[in-house]
Amino acid sequence: MNKITLSFISACVVFPALCFSQSADLPAGTKPEQWQAGIKWLGFEEAVEKNKTEPKKMFIDVYTNWCGWCKRMDATTFKDSAVVNYLNKNFHSVKLNAETKDTIHFDGREFVYRAENRANDIAVSLLNKRMSYPTSVYLDEAVSILSPVPGYLTAAQLMPVLKFYGDNIYKNKQWQDYVNEMNAAQPK
Repeated sequence: MNKITLSFISACVVFPALCFSQSADLPAGTKPEQWQAGIKWLGFEEAVEKNKTEPKKMFIDVYTNWCGWCKRMDATTFKDSAVVNYLNKNFHSVKLNAETKDTIHFDGREFVYRAENRANDIAVSLLNKRMSYPTSVYLDEAVSILSPVPGYLTAAQLMPVLKFYGDNIYKNKQWQDYVNEMNAAQPK
């Protein structure tokens, strides 16, 4: 390999790593591995604290580092401008690694990683012991679980769910009625 090729490869690998390793532009309390351009990701405890002064529903993306569909959702769904804008406007968004070994304090309890579950207790609780990744969990302004929604979702699949909870449609309609109305409104 000649020096020009080696220099070019080094520049392509090293320069982006340096640019993206800086944490100066990350939202407060957000770990670099959690950050996605556009979505204002928060840590779980930070979102709960922020909710006290700025009440919003919470959207929690429960993922693992080894989950291929989680990575795909990060690369596609969470890059969609409609998803980014809607989440930032209507939710406190949380990126939660189900296998975090960090202790999470919430509601007077400590949630810890348990090897027998291969997950943190907070993830087990949020997912109702149905450990599936990715899962989107919706909490209301009082930080009570509205619903976990398991599986990879495209932006087109996620937007109706976001609006169902974000626009409080769930308070007056069942999910299936909402879906049926949306399908009826589609041009044939």
